[in-house]
Amino acid sequence: MSGKAPIIAVVDDEDDVRHSLQRLLRAAGFEVLVYGSGTEFLRHVTDSAPDCVVLDMHMPRLTGLDVQAALRERALVVPVVILTGNETDEMRTAAFAAGVDDYLAKPVDDDVLIGAIVAAMHHHGRPRGPGTSEPDTRRGTP
Repeated sequence: MSGKAPIIAVVDDEDDVRHSLQRLLRAAGFEVLVYGSGTEFLRHVTDSAPDCVVLDMHMPRLTGLDVQAALRERALVVPVVILTGNETDEMRTAAFAAGVDDYLAKPVDDDVLIGAIVAAMHHHGRPRGPGTSEPDTRRGTP
């Protein structure tokens, strides 16, 4: 077999969203860690070493952009896919300026989300997809 599944951290303050994403991503073959806040995620990010973060934009205390800024301050290069239920052009622009890999509106299509995660990991040289421990170098595109 190909090795250890990539680790995806899901950070969302809504229990239903967190658990739904956890089920989806596990069914797709990822190892999934869930966090109910940006603060909780940042406490564990170094030890958990996720291959990608699916991050809610609007959370109490720390927003998705706050978490992204904290990752940069700590020099942790982790692919980030933002999810938002309140999409605006301004927030999209700010998210990409902050260095996120993708910005998706809720509700998100399952295949679109999985594709965004795989593309973000590929862009950063991380494992390409579920069940792979090395990037897929057979093709030049995700």
